[in-house]
Amino acid sequence: MSYVLLGADPEDFPDPLHAPPHGLLAIGGDLRPERLVAAYRQGIFPWYGEGEPILWWSPHPRFVLFPDELKVHKSMRPYFNQRKFGLSYDRAFGEVIRACARTPRRGQQGTWITDDMIEAYERLHALGIAHSVEVWQGRELAGGLYGVALGRVFFGESMFTHVSNASKFGFISLVRALRQKGFALIDCQQETPHLATLGARSIPRPDFLDLLRKHAQPPDPPADWQQWLLG
Repeated sequence: MSYVLLGADPEDFPDPLHAPPHGLLAIGGDLRPERLVAAYRQGIFPWYGEGEPILWWSPHPRFVLFPDELKVHKSMRPYFNQRKFGLSYDRAFGEVIRACARTPRRGQQGTWITDDMIEAYERLHALGIAHSVEVWQGRELAGGLYGVALGRVFFGESMFTHVSNASKFGFISLVRALRQKGFALIDCQQETPHLATLGARSIPRPDFLDLLRKHAQPPDPPADWQQWLLG
């Protein structure tokens, strides 16, 4: 299959329904906020390595979590009941995305979170589109995650943990908070055993795109999630 080479128009993506199952849809373009927002609203995200051209993906099936299907196992309850961690939103975005880039992952060499990606998502964060969850143990960052929020959909990008269960604590806290705000979907992109234990599951790409057309359109949520989610 030949892949579309993107031009100057930030919204001109090919129809993701025509992508092969592995999801590679287009090549090139840039990481301007306008292009990233247009991509996410259409179920497309960038994922590539250092030294490669920008690659745009929309895999089939899509791994998602419906907030009402969140599973919290008994082993996690003491972390909430005993308040073993502190929690904040959008207070250390740069630290979180860099920790995600640095943290080694089993079976993965290097990182797809390149310097260009970090700069691009920091721009989205400054615009109130990308958000971070910080999990604290005392004054130390124990874990966290970041992603993009459009309409009533949160597109998760990456998470990290330095302390056992810290990222899980942050993810559960986020899903609970977004459920209260009426969010319809958490996009996890591709399946991981970690997220499957929390209730995430695969759905067909056409179903995912239908959900985005319904739920990932303006109005978008407020810019400062610390104020919005924690008050």
